[in-house]
Amino acid sequence: MSAEAKVEPQRRRFAVDLHVIGPLLALFALVILGMSLNDQFLSAGNVTNVLARSAFIGVIAVGATFVITIGGLDLSVGSMSAFLAGVTIIVLNSLIPVAGGGWGTILLGMIACLLLGLGAGLLNGILITKGRIEAFIVTLGTLGIFRSLVVWLADGGTLSLDFNLREVYRPVYYGGLAGIAWPIIVFALVAIIGEIVMRRTAYGRHCAAIGSNEQVARYSAIHVDRVRLATYMLQGLLVGIATVMYVPRLGSASSTTGILWELEAIAAVIIGGTVLKGGFGRVWGTVVGVVILSLIDNILNLTDLVSPYLNGAIQGVIIILAVVLQRGRKGA
Repeated sequence: MSAEAKVEPQRRRFAVDLHVIGPLLALFALVILGMSLNDQFLSAGNVTNVLARSAFIGVIAVGATFVITIGGLDLSVGSMSAFLAGVTIIVLNSLIPVAGGGWGTILLGMIACLLLGLGAGLLNGILITKGRIEAFIVTLGTLGIFRSLVVWLADGGTLSLDFNLREVYRPVYYGGLAGIAWPIIVFALVAIIGEIVMRRTAYGRHCAAIGSNEQVARYSAIHVDRVRLATYMLQGLLVGIATVMYVPRLGSASSTTGILWELEAIAAVIIGGTVLKGGFGRVWGTVVGVVILSLIDNILNLTDLVSPYLNGAIQGVIIILAVVLQRGRKGA
């Protein structure tokens, strides 16, 4: 065996190891950079703020991990969240004369939000599986539909939650358990469950099989359309969960709610190592990707290196670079 043939397996092993630890190395580098630029970067208040604000995108990104793993895409999640927030606020305000301004009303509003999220995901899934329309086209269309609906509901302005009810609802975002904010706890639970489902269940294996080769998956007796429909419904449910936590933060919804959330979710998934073309997904990597994006945003806000208004541009560059690196790894 030639020396070059002996070196090749080691080169491939190094590439695989770098693929696994790459996001963690990037996260570590960002933490070091943040510490060097601002003394308050690792303060309890700043860390809690970063993780709590990233929880919305994080929960949505877990769903996006499954969608991308099956070879799909959902561009509607940001607009869907805005629509769900608007409808939830309307439902909560309308329930006050009937159910009062207590936790009973809040719970009914939460349930309505989750059911509407499931319905929105079901709509996307049916159009994709039964209508045989590309996921990109369907979710691009529903992106516009959901965004227009929230503008219509708000009559071009802002939908605001009743002030007294907002005070009751506030602990869902600002409260917590043992000093840990509820959004962080929910994000952690969703991520843990998502990783277990992806790695340890037949559903997770079916998602990877469909994304890798749909025809082979069909020949293997996998119900492709059923799995794909369930995946978009899961995405809608997780958007609903994120929205339930988001509404008490500002107590309002408008045409700008959820802007670029789909970009952030997709960027987090790709940074975490999930293959954009499908066939492989990694939920824990998505969590790392979400934190990386949040740290970039936080560093931009704490320093004057680059304007924070360029955060969207930075995320776009990150997506492009991540896909280029994925292609390079396949060609190695």
